[in-house]
Amino acid sequence: MKRLASALFLLVAVMAAGEKKPKPAEPKSAHVGVVDRVFHPKAVRNWRGAQKQELHVVVWYPAPVTAVEVPQVIGPPDAPLFNAGMASPNAPMEPALRGIPLIVMSHGTGGSKEQLAWLGTALARAGFIVAAVDHPGNNSHEAYTSEGFALWWERATDLSEVIDGMLADENFGPRIDKDRIGAAGFSLGGYTVLELAGAQTDISALYDRCDKQADQAVCHVPEMKNMGTPRQILAKVRETSGASIAASAESYKDARVWAVFAIAPALGFTLTQESLRAIRQPVEIVVGNADPIAPANENASYIRSNIHGARETILPGGVAHYTFLDTCTAAGKSQLGVYCEDAASVDRDKVHEQVAEQAVAFFEGALRWK
Repeated sequence: MKRLASALFLLVAVMAAGEKKPKPAEPKSAHVGVVDRVFHPKAVRNWRGAQKQELHVVVWYPAPVTAVEVPQVIGPPDAPLFNAGMASPNAPMEPALRGIPLIVMSHGTGGSKEQLAWLGTALARAGFIVAAVDHPGNNSHEAYTSEGFALWWERATDLSEVIDGMLADENFGPRIDKDRIGAAGFSLGGYTVLELAGAQTDISALYDRCDKQADQAVCHVPEMKNMGTPRQILAKVRETSGASIAASAESYKDARVWAVFAIAPALGFTLTQESLRAIRQPVEIVVGNADPIAPANENASYIRSNIHGARETILPGGVAHYTFLDTCTAAGKSQLGVYCEDAASVDRDKVHEQVAEQAVAFFEGALRWK
């Protein structure tokens, strides 16, 4: 009898260990709340020359059906440049929800935390909490710095600090399932979230390329206007950031991140094959077939070919790099040039809708049933 009891105990233990966590409750409404947060990391870190040594974050989250959504915009209220979706500022969270997955988001170089609002609001509408950060020295809300552009591997530390801040937040922390955290990013933000999965950088891949072929788009992206070549920018920051440069090849993996969605990832060719092949988290990548800034063959496709099980979607029909920014207003189209220009065959809103649906399905599968 003792042997039988022991065997039954072991069988129950094995079955329990193999059970997956229950799927968190989904929102009863499709309403979205939005709030801002400012986090002050306690750890010593590289602020990349930013004047404000704090992390500015926007959070989208499921709100009750009574929340009144209003249009969100980027730019002057009387002449906005981008539409940033519908949300209810400072609305309460849907009270019934617990164990909610968290998605942290990273913007492209020189962009802003709001520039993926089309994705943040869609994920929140599907029941996720989403936190997007302004990367210090490399965002459009403050003066650009050479360090902000040159020390791109440091961006991953911003997202890790955002995870810390969200888990400690008195409102969001108790609602977040710390075992269900994902990351999404666009352009250099796509590179950034891959760092969280364990990708490591060889910075010489960029500098050697631009020394030999300075006319390549990656060597003079629009955001770097008047800042010099990549090599010149690096030279400016050697004295202030030697320790960071020396640590550029290290791992910035965050073991709390279980799934990564990368949109038009840039500088993919600087990620080492060895580090990409060691990644085991689910990875999904989306890129346009007409992307001159981060062409698929040396970025998205290179990354996909080196990560076991990674999936890649190349969108047809002339989808370019900046198609993945928020949709421009008439004022934006008249003022912002390339950031608002799409081929006649491209409907930016429809591209956003398609990619948002894909991201929701990806994170549903990778996190909710984890």
